[in-house]
Amino acid sequence: MSGFEYSALEATGRETRGVIEADTERHARSLLRERGLAPLAVESIRSAAAQSGRSDRFSRPGLSRKGLAVVTRQFATLVRAGLTIEEGLNVLIEQTESAGARTLFAAVRARVLEGQSLSHSLAEFPNAFPQIYRAMIEAGEHSGRLGDVLERLADYTENREALRDQVIIAFIYPVLLTVVAFLVIAFLVTYVVPQVTRVFANLGQTLPLVTRVLIAISDFARASGLVWLAGLAGAVFAGALLLRDESRKRRWHGWLLRVPLVGRLIRGVNAARFADTLGILTASGVPLLASLQSAAAVLTNLPMRAAVDEAVRRVREGGALAPALGAAKLFPPIVIHLIASGEATGRLDTMLARAAEAQSRELVNWTRGLTALLGPLLIVAMGGIVLFLVVAILLPIFEMNQLVR
Repeated sequence: MSGFEYSALEATGRETRGVIEADTERHARSLLRERGLAPLAVESIRSAAAQSGRSDRFSRPGLSRKGLAVVTRQFATLVRAGLTIEEGLNVLIEQTESAGARTLFAAVRARVLEGQSLSHSLAEFPNAFPQIYRAMIEAGEHSGRLGDVLERLADYTENREALRDQVIIAFIYPVLLTVVAFLVIAFLVTYVVPQVTRVFANLGQTLPLVTRVLIAISDFARASGLVWLAGLAGAVFAGALLLRDESRKRRWHGWLLRVPLVGRLIRGVNAARFADTLGILTASGVPLLASLQSAAAVLTNLPMRAAVDEAVRRVREGGALAPALGAAKLFPPIVIHLIASGEATGRLDTMLARAAEAQSRELVNWTRGLTALLGPLLIVAMGGIVLFLVVAILLPIFEMNQLVR
């Protein structure tokens, strides 16, 4: 049986869409009528995926990163319980709420029913299933330990999402505080300050220096603030266009690694992701060179990715992994030391798992400490700006009172 996408009318006249299993398109229409539906369009999932512009429906929008983590855990539980791959995919199709995800798994199931392996079936949707995902499942199929590999893969996807969420959540408060402070100050400078300083202008007296500075800032913001904002947006857009060039992007990434705080964050995130990926691949039975090539793909920083590519070349020539990675001096020393220990003891996968755990824990603690420091600093900075505004407005009022006396 094959999968078919359909759109049909219910008895109430409401249009519904979904996926149905049938031998032929005519069979699918017959099954829909038996359900009390009036079919409008029925199309084979395979032919839909082959059409230009339609294959994107089976990419990431149909299955988010969090969704991939959830279904991987579900699929691992089903396979460990003794269900076949086909039965497990059937359960995923029935339980998944997203229409795009249901269509995706129905397409995978259709290819499995045609005799393809699960890894080859997933390979037809590379945007939904990353290379590491497919490589681990292929290793599990070859070793006959697909259930165990899926459990490791579920842990990997969940840990990766958890680390990403922890880093993002840690920076939400400082970013939100900065945006609110900017909006409040912009409102005060462009609207409140001109209303107050207009009274001082009619007095004809010499204003204090701090008040004159505030008026100049207010006039500048009102006259050319939008122009500067537009220029900043244009600069960001131009920068994004320039970074499409590979060499410029590599230089930019190299410069970011040298920025004190930003570089440490980028290095920590990439090192944790690399160690976790490499460890789970080697533990699943994937050869080291293939594991390194797959793990390099998860690195977002180009110089670090180039360092891994160079390490692949050295390992292929017979060199050890730890000195090959350490030569670039881009990965944290603890990761290199643990890899060297793993190579020496024959427990590389275990040491890589420890390196990933240690790096993730250090990264989370560091980001929490940094954001805990940024919060008070931003509050103090905003308080200083508000104090400047208050002093600049009150000083002329105090001078007026003295003149009256």
